[in-house]
Amino acid sequence: MCIRDRWYQRRVRELPKPLMEPAAAHYDLVVLGGGSGGSATTKRAAGYGKKVCIIERGVHYDADGRRVGAGVGGTCVNVGCVPKKLMFQSAAVREMMVGSAEVASGAGFPDARSACGEMVFDWAGIKTRRDAYVKRLNGVYEAGWGKLGADVQHGFASLIKTDGVPSVSIKHPDGSESTVTADHVVVAVGGEPAIPDVPGAELGISSDGFFDLETQPKKCAVFGAGYIAVEMAGILNALGTETQLFCRGAKVLRNEMVFDTDIVDSLMKEMERHGPPVRPGSDAAELVKEQDGTITITMKDGSQHQGYDCVLWAIGRHPVTSGLGLEDCGAKLTRGFVHVDQFENVLDPEGSPVQGLHALGDCTTTGWELTPVAIAAGRRLADRLFADEPRARMVYEFIPTVIFSHPPIGTIGYTEAAAKKEFGEDSIQVKKATFGSLLYGFNEPDHKVMTTLKLVLQGPEERVVGLHMIGPSSDEMLQGFSVAVKMGATRRDFESVCAIHPTSSEEMVTFGGWGQKGGKPWLPPQLD
Repeated sequence: MCIRDRWYQRRVRELPKPLMEPAAAHYDLVVLGGGSGGSATTKRAAGYGKKVCIIERGVHYDADGRRVGAGVGGTCVNVGCVPKKLMFQSAAVREMMVGSAEVASGAGFPDARSACGEMVFDWAGIKTRRDAYVKRLNGVYEAGWGKLGADVQHGFASLIKTDGVPSVSIKHPDGSESTVTADHVVVAVGGEPAIPDVPGAELGISSDGFFDLETQPKKCAVFGAGYIAVEMAGILNALGTETQLFCRGAKVLRNEMVFDTDIVDSLMKEMERHGPPVRPGSDAAELVKEQDGTITITMKDGSQHQGYDCVLWAIGRHPVTSGLGLEDCGAKLTRGFVHVDQFENVLDPEGSPVQGLHALGDCTTTGWELTPVAIAAGRRLADRLFADEPRARMVYEFIPTVIFSHPPIGTIGYTEAAAKKEFGEDSIQVKKATFGSLLYGFNEPDHKVMTTLKLVLQGPEERVVGLHMIGPSSDEMLQGFSVAVKMGATRRDFESVCAIHPTSSEEMVTFGGWGQKGGKPWLPPQLD
């Protein structure tokens, strides 16, 4: 090396850092995660004219072939709400034509059963169309960010501790790295499915992997008791796959503080009659792949179940916060969930906000892992930070949600058990009804799908603090009723509305004892 080269290298090492490296780009807001919550925050902030950077890690597959990352639009768009609803709808169409609760023959199509036969489902065809639909949504999301002027970065982001707001390091797909800084950083990285720690667990797939299946399983074991397990098992069963749902407890959706007992009991009865069959008290100990390619499952009680070409784990989800550097920056985490206050500020172990750091959605301790919740939280956070509205926040109460079981469930507010615990048993009354809707009017009793509707009423004014339903179209009925519940409607308010006949929803405003209280007339509030 010549003297000039040695002098040059020494001189470069001595130069101040700012002269050697360009300064990190600075933003008003940096968002980690391009899912529902991150996207909503980005668009609202950019709409206020703020300089925003959104970082999305994208999708890759690990050594076992498992999907890592949801992609642009997050879980909901890619491996959750949207593709699941498309599959649910396809399954519902088949249920109308074949199976124990088909209605086609009774509705005037007597040749439906013979014409349909086993009604083979075109899995490959719908996967192609479903994937194309999702891909289009990916483009819509990313184009929407760019249209509002947000900078879009692809790569894995992590936080760097500073004396103020944490900086963000980005590892890009091409191996390069960059750093950005901001006045505010929002962590909206979502969650991913959990896989049990048992021998052979890798032989199974997660709910994410369900959407990668190229062919329809012939025989599938679904493990779990939550809403994802119920939904996946219901879809597979309705599409003609021989499906069993294994759960550790006595029934699915067993938390009576979250899922009303009457609704769950109705679901269990429908699954017993129409499938998928539930195998309670089941806990997997080992999975083994046999020479014929099928999977044998050994339970902890020693029993074996054989002949599966698919095992689907739906035992829960955990936040994707590992490796982000949150704890190094002062954040408190519990099992990976980021502690936040009611304004989505990230909290330290003492309960104080970490400067400029926020989190929302499935990765937080708010407890609501729902797409619309993350969207609302993100928008309100941007309103507070950038629109001079210090009161803005997501109100985490009376949030409606639907389980796309077969039949679907809709629920908002307190279950009967939760209401009695919160308000006292003596202050709670319930109204409920179970019936077969006109959809199944020509079916024999054992071939009907029943509907159950329930109101949980509190206090002498009988305020509706819980509304629960299961049955056909419950998913579409719930939204309108939720507005009334959120507004604090009472039984008198409900009964002051004239019923729409004949519908299932009319039962919500015509329960037994209509217009009476204690055997005497109870007039609508309009006559007060």
